[in-house]
Amino acid sequence: MPARADRVLFPASGFTLDDALAYYRRASKHLVPHLKNRPLSFKRYPSSVNGESFWEKDAPSFTPEWVRRFPVPRRGGEGSIDYVVVNDAKTLLWVVAAGGIELHPFLHRIPRIDRPTQMVFDLDPGGGASIVECCRVAILLRNALDAVGLESFAKVSGSKGLQLLVPLNTPVTHAAIEAFAKTVAEETAKRHPKLAVAKMAKQYRAGKVFIDWSQNADFKTTVAVYSLRTKSDAPFVAMPVTWKEVERADAGALRFEPAAALKRLERRGDLFAGVLTRKQKLPLVIDAAPSPRATTGEPRPAVVNGVTLPKPGSQSGRRLFVLTTTESGNELWLDMLGKFKRWLLRPDREGGPILIAMPAGQFAVDPAYYRGEVPAEWRRRVKIEDIGVYEVVEGSYQLERFSLWFTGATLRGAWELEKVQPGREHRSWRLAPA
Repeated sequence: MPARADRVLFPASGFTLDDALAYYRRASKHLVPHLKNRPLSFKRYPSSVNGESFWEKDAPSFTPEWVRRFPVPRRGGEGSIDYVVVNDAKTLLWVVAAGGIELHPFLHRIPRIDRPTQMVFDLDPGGGASIVECCRVAILLRNALDAVGLESFAKVSGSKGLQLLVPLNTPVTHAAIEAFAKTVAEETAKRHPKLAVAKMAKQYRAGKVFIDWSQNADFKTTVAVYSLRTKSDAPFVAMPVTWKEVERADAGALRFEPAAALKRLERRGDLFAGVLTRKQKLPLVIDAAPSPRATTGEPRPAVVNGVTLPKPGSQSGRRLFVLTTTESGNELWLDMLGKFKRWLLRPDREGGPILIAMPAGQFAVDPAYYRGEVPAEWRRRVKIEDIGVYEVVEGSYQLERFSLWFTGATLRGAWELEKVQPGREHRSWRLAPA
C-alpha cells in the first residue's frame, strides 16, 4: 500500500508528505544516531495535521517484516508493546511514509530499558508566557546544573517551549534521574516563584514556565531532536540551539522551518552530538521509588478468535470493526471517534471480491462490542460475522477514501474503501482488496 507522496499534510502551507520525506531523508544522517536502539512512539497522521491522528506505540499491523521491533512490558503488567526501533534511514522513511510525522523516543536504549542515557527538563510556557521566559528559566537550570558539574544542552521543541537535555551515558535508573530532576525543578521554582513553577496542576502556570521534571519516568518519551512538529499551520523542527542563542532569547530566531533547519545542519553540523557521547554522573543518588507501573485497574481487552480487540477510547491507531448480518443484510461498522460509521454491503454487479458499500449513518458504540458481544437488546436482530481491529493506513472520511488494514478472523489485510464518484452526490462507496 504505497503512500500518496503528494498528500498535503499542512493545508495552510501546502507542505506535503513528499516534502516531509525529503526533509527526513536529508536530516537522517544526524537524526538516526539520536533514535538508534531507542523504542519509538510516533504520532501518525493518515490524512493531514487537521485530521485525526494516532499515537502509535505498538508497531502497526501493516509494518513490514524487515522493520525492527522491541517488546516492552506494559505498565499494567500483562503482555508487551512492540515498539518500532529506527536504526537506519530506510526504517525512518518507512515510519514517515506511514504518516509518522512526529518522532518521540524514550530516554533509554534497548535492551537496557531500565537505564536512561540522558535526563530531560521540558519547559512549557503557561498562558501569558512565551519561549522568551523559557529561555530565562533554561539559563537558571543550566547554572544550577553547572554548579554540580553537569553540562546541559538546549533545544527548541518546535512548538511553544524549550528543552534541556543532560547527557549521562553512565549507569543510573529512571527513578534516580526523575527524583534529581524534581529536586532541581522545585528548588528553581522556589527561588524564582514569579517566573517558574514545578507543580503539575495547570492552574499554577499562568504567566509562568512549567518545569516538567516528570518526563524522566521510564514510560515517558520526548520529541526527538530534528523531528518535525505538527503544532502549527506550518511545520517547525525541534532544533538544537547554542547557549548564546538562548541568552539572546530572540523568539523569531528560535523557530526553524525545515529548509532553514537543513541549511543550519549543513553549516553547523549536529549541535547535539555531545548528548550521545558525553559521560556524566549525578552528583548524588536520591533514594526514590520508581514511577508506578502497577496495573491501572482497567478491564483486560477482549480476545475473539485470537484477535485482541482495542480498548474504548484508545489513542492508538487500532480501532474496532464489526462485520454483521442484520435485517438489512450484511453491514460493516467502523469505530470512528467513538461512533460506528455504518456501511451496507452489497455485491458488485461484476462479481468478485469487490463490494458496494452504502453509508447508512452512525451510532454510539455500545461497550458490549468491545467485549466481542452484541448488546442484549439487539441480539435477535444483529449477528456478528467477524470482529477485530482495523487501522487507517492513509485517508479520511472527508477525503472520501481510505486505505485500511483489517485484522479479523476473515476480514484481513489491506483493503481500499473509497467513494465511487468523489465529490458528487452519489452515495456509493467501493470496498475492495488492495
